[in-house]
Amino acid sequence: MHNFTRNKDRLSDRIMFALELALQQQDLELSEALNKALEMSMTRNTGGGEFVERRDYPKDVEEMLKNLRELKGKK
Repeated sequence: MHNFTRNKDRLSDRIMFALELALQQQDLELSEALNKALEMSMTRNTGGGEFVERRDYPKDVEEMLKNLRELKGKK
């Protein structure tokens, strides 16, 4: 299990936990949907339609995204 902070009040933390489980179960379709939800939850209310995210994702999120890319390569 990853070490990211699981704050029960932050939607992004709950989505990261679900994404981690979906990746462990190698569920590509659900992993992709959760990844999209994670992106939305991390960037909402951050500057409108022209906003470009300039922060780096936490190391745990980067690892999950790497796992998602690997899972896509298998399918």
